[in-house]
Amino acid sequence: MKLQNKVAFVTGAGQGMGQAIVRRFVAEGAKVVAVDLDQAALAAGLADLGDAVLALACNVADAASVADAMGEVEAHFGGLDILVNNAGVGGLDAFLETSDDSWARVIGVNLGGTFLCCREGARLMVKRKRKGVLINLSSTAALTGDGPAHYCTSKAAVMGLTRSIARELAPHGIRVNTLVPGPTNTPMMAGIPEDYMQALLKNVPLGRMCETDEIARVAVFLASEDASFITGQNIAVNGGMAFI
Repeated sequence: MKLQNKVAFVTGAGQGMGQAIVRRFVAEGAKVVAVDLDQAALAAGLADLGDAVLALACNVADAASVADAMGEVEAHFGGLDILVNNAGVGGLDAFLETSDDSWARVIGVNLGGTFLCCREGARLMVKRKRKGVLINLSSTAALTGDGPAHYCTSKAAVMGLTRSIARELAPHGIRVNTLVPGPTNTPMMAGIPEDYMQALLKNVPLGRMCETDEIARVAVFLASEDASFITGQNIAVNGGMAFI
């Protein structure tokens, strides 16, 4: 039980990697605040976990929504130990056809949402004197450039954000790392055209997609005392697709 008595906050928890992380955290003893846009669907998808999970609606790209969610965390659990910024959006926009709205949406959720949740989560940790952990989700696309410009840009920026705040928050005992998945078997990936998917997989030396629980197990490692001297790092889980 690597996360016994810890309180975690996981964004984008309604499906895919987010839901897998919630389930793995609960299995390791944590209480989890699981957030997504659709609270009813989120609660239904995690109902079998009972009182170990508090399902909340939250728009990570909206500062007031994030602040309200963190207020709920404090009210219910008295503090926060672990934050996982998993919520993300993508698209298939070609660069020359990318609209202002599409750019703003992807940057707003993937980068803006990570910033807002890190800021509010860290404020709560410092307020309650918790030596916590922030885990930000990036993507191998940030390294290879293989993907839409707004998506690659947002995920590369997440790495820079991690490095900056890892230095600033270290005196408070807060560790900050980036988990960098490669192609993973999620609903988002299911929407990618088959020819594009096969081209991606040809660049994975291990020859397959990652499964969501493989990401979740690394998240547990980063959140636990097993990673107690790791901060400001990019941890790639991509089957050798790219090296950091």
